[in-house]
Amino acid sequence: MLLYLATLQNISPTLYESAEIDGAGVWAKFKNITIPLITPIIFYDVITSTIGSFQIFQEAYVMTKNGTGGPANSLLFYNLHMWNKAFVAFDMGYAMAMSMILFLIVLVLTFINLKLAPRWVHYTGGGS
Repeated sequence: MLLYLATLQNISPTLYESAEIDGAGVWAKFKNITIPLITPIIFYDVITSTIGSFQIFQEAYVMTKNGTGGPANSLLFYNLHMWNKAFVAFDMGYAMAMSMILFLIVLVLTFINLKLAPRWVHYTGGGS
């Protein structure tokens, strides 16, 4: 939220004043000034949230009493299964292969996000 607040405070008030002079309403100012100028922070949030979503482990581990997977393995997330393979079954090779697959999935998704960014992320204007 601090990043969003800092980005919003960095938008020049003269842009909003110019829009008001041109007759723009609240929605038009939000859609045409605010959203385009905070897209770099939205993009950063998308990248970090995508990476973070693949790192879920602690919640399932704690809730299922040391990584058992819960009833009918309902909480057996990929990272928990990888941990079980490595440190319960001591199948380090399999766990390493799983970690490389996870790395490649995150890498590909991040690469796709980076390639799509020029379509919607705007890095111009707004500075004071």
